[in-house]
Amino acid sequence: MYKDEKTLRKELAAAFRWTARLNLHESTANHHSVAVDESGKTFLMNPFMAHFSKIKASDLVLLDADDRDTLSQPGAPDPTAWSLHSYIHANVPRARCIMHTHMPYATALSTLEDPTLVPVCQNSARFYNNIAYDKEYGGMFLSEDEPKRVVSLLGDKDVMLLGGHGAMVVGPSIAYVFDTLYHLERAAMNLMLAYSTGKPVRRLTDDVAAITKQQWDEFPGFSDGHFNALMAILDEDEPDYKV
Repeated sequence: MYKDEKTLRKELAAAFRWTARLNLHESTANHHSVAVDESGKTFLMNPFMAHFSKIKASDLVLLDADDRDTLSQPGAPDPTAWSLHSYIHANVPRARCIMHTHMPYATALSTLEDPTLVPVCQNSARFYNNIAYDKEYGGMFLSEDEPKRVVSLLGDKDVMLLGGHGAMVVGPSIAYVFDTLYHLERAAMNLMLAYSTGKPVRRLTDDVAAITKQQWDEFPGFSDGHFNALMAILDEDEPDYKV
């Protein structure tokens, strides 16, 4: 069952606030969006040049994936953001929510000749066989061909490392996508810190990585529990996010 727009606004605003709190954002760039209808073609996104740390539920802009004129409304995001998110929402049914950031460790990993998130720990094993890699950065999403290319690479994965550009996560809910984004950055951080020692990195076996991935997937209510705890903190510290 899909949540109502008011609830989605509050949850997405909370995700923006925590993206800023955890320093996963970059200036007033980067974008999160969530579909509000069954088709996925009507979605909410952050307004143009709004800092994540100040975004409120009422600030979010309602956009139409089928109508480029939707960008003419006040506060509409830049065309690159609309182009990518609208195409994914309209063509990837499981992508109810999309989060794209230039978070430091995942972005650093994406710049390596081999950007594979090697399963070296419990966090990185969560992403075993669930990351698509775009190694051919094609510039900003101004070309109509770029979103199509990205979606073709994404396939059935929930996570994509965009070479030299950052990370993108898609999924069925704001809680799931934010929790995945958070753990992706932690996994990338663990791996990059291990690489920085210059010592050989010990990889988990494929069997252990696969079992750990399955255990993550079957952990009851983990993403919702994490996100609800974050919203409870905001309810005390920054209750204006809900306005």
